Amino acid sequence: MATITPNKAVKRIDKGNAWRAVITPDANHPIVGNRAIEGNGTSLDSWKNWSGLQTLPSLNIAKSFAAHQRICIFAPHPDDEVLGCGGLLQQLAANGNPIVLIHVTNGTQSHPKSTLYPPENLNVIRPLESMQALKVLGIAQQVTIKALHLTDGNVFNQQESFYKKLVDFIEPNDILLTTFRRDGHPDHEATGKVVTSYAKRHRLYCYQVLIWAWHWAKPADSRIPWHCALRLDLTAEQLQRKSQAITCFKSQITADDSTDNPPVLSAQTIARISQPWEVYLYEPYL
Repeated sequence: MATITPNKAVKRIDKGNAWRAVITPDANHPIVGNRAIEGNGTSLDSWKNWSGLQTLPSLNIAKSFAAHQRICIFAPHPDDEVLGCGGLLQQLAANGNPIVLIHVTNGTQSHPKSTLYPPENLNVIRPLESMQALKVLGIAQQVTIKALHLTDGNVFNQQESFYKKLVDFIEPNDILLTTFRRDGHPDHEATGKVVTSYAKRHRLYCYQVLIWAWHWAKPADSRIPWHCALRLDLTAEQLQRKSQAITCFKSQITADDSTDNPPVLSAQTIARISQPWEVYLYEPYL
């Protein structure tokens, strides 16, 4: 995860297909504001004990995703597709949907100053970890992987080129799925903003998945539009496959002996996203 020292706030202004940043003094994180990923985050028990989570409407795969309709899933880094959507991926495959997995970056900046995981190694390792995870999920044959090769940790400043890349491969009947545009990680938020903006302009269905929001948010947090939230329940087998797939991301779940840094994904983080449910936001734009 890219680290940015909070000393200014950056506002994104849309003007047609162009983006520009307006920087203003603020005590919050310069991109994600008050959604910064810090400390251990909200406990799993807090989420499990929140009645609001139990009463969310169900996401019905058969009704929401017509069989054989193509689904484009945007992962800011190779692992986000499993962390956020490991259950959904399995259910889409069972539903007969062709899936395009778009790696926005190759996640090369996850280990600053590391000799064990320098950027040139991660550029190879992380996409391979993703491919292995898809095999564990049992869906590799139904997934086409596309890499956009944007710079890890700097997607916010590449939004205009990101948007232009979508024109080359998004089709008129695609359903798009992206990270939440206020997920708390700069790359996740930039990805969510670009994809939802494209969906709105081209009148495409678009879903957003919560990943890092489980860390910084609290139950009933007003920064999340819970009225648009849908809960996808996983079977015991689907959850087991998702949990096994997460173990494929060795670079992210093991300590870095060359820097003495702990794993990028802590045990608490993995526990929060290894539950028998996933939550998606559907905000109608039409």
